[in-house]
This record gives sequence, C-alpha cells and structure tokens, in this order.
Amino acid sequence: MNFIKTEIDGVVIVEPKVFADERGYFFESYNRGAFAAAGIDADFVQDNQSKSSYGVIRGLHCQTGGHAQAKLVRVVEGRVLDVAVDIREGSKTFGRHVAVELSAENKRQLYIPRGFLHGFSVLSETAVFAYKCDNSYCKEAEAGVRYDDRDIGIDWRLPADRIIVSDKDKLYGGLKDVAHYRG
Repeated sequence: MNFIKTEIDGVVIVEPKVFADERGYFFESYNRGAFAAAGIDADFVQDNQSKSSYGVIRGLHCQTGGHAQAKLVRVVEGRVLDVAVDIREGSKTFGRHVAVELSAENKRQLYIPRGFLHGFSVLSETAVFAYKCDNSYCKEAEAGVRYDDRDIGIDWRLPADRIIVSDKDKLYGGLKDVAHYRG
C-alpha cells in the first residue's frame, strides 16, 4: 500500500497495490500492520455502506465528544468527490478541507482522523460508498455543517440545479457554529 500525506496533517490518501489479470483483480483494502506502520493506529469497530444517485451530497457530518470517529472511506461502485474539513481545536488548518476523487476504478481510499467533518458528492450515475469507523454511531452525538458554507468554500463539482441534499443536512449551520463540537 502507498500512503500519501495530504496538505492537512492526519488526512491520508491510501492507494492499494492492485493485482489484475484476465480473471479480474485483487487488492488488500486494509491491513492493520501496514496502517500502523504508516502512523494510522485506528481500531475500527463498525463498517457502513450507502448507495446514492448522481447529484447527492451527503454531509458535512461528524460525531462529537467521546463519540468522535476516525473513518477509512472508499468507493465500491461509481465515483465520488470525498471531502474532509478540519475542525480540530487549535489546528493551524482549522476550516480548511481536502477533496479527493475516489472511484471503483482508482480504488483509492481516504483516512480521516477524529476531529473532521466528512462528506461526499456523487459524480457518477450511482455510487456505492463504504467506510470503516473507529467508534460506534451515536444519534445524540450527531452534528454537521451545511455543505454550501461559504467559509469552507467546497467545489462539489456538481451543477447547482442537480444537487440533492437531505432535509436534515439543510438545517445545519455554518463553520462559525462548530465551536460547541469541540472538547
């Protein structure tokens, strides 16, 4: 596996070594030893999967307090723009984001440590998105920021008239409101 550091400390692109032949392909998507050697020592306890259509934006979400989650995300089918936004208290990159295209074809993954908002937009007709979490989901610890917050300025690579967002995600405030998510 190849671990590529991004411009935000802790967020890492993971490129698996893919073995392909006339039968198809094989790759190791996770190996605890390889991840630990790369400085990623998460103990994943939950796997999730979703399917979405073109134009869907899921996010920006996080779990707060003792329920915060690190995630290892990938696309099983289709193509998404995956985004991690730094909301770590005292971080020199607070409010900045990393955006990486993940697809079934490139087989890239993104590791997102605790202290980040996470979201993705679907760039293909449909996408199946899978991710590991190092902490179980807790509804009471659910929080988020609007996908279109100008202080973050994410280009979701979708035409405005094709964006589909849940009613719940439309209710979130902006980055300026995340101070209560910390600590």
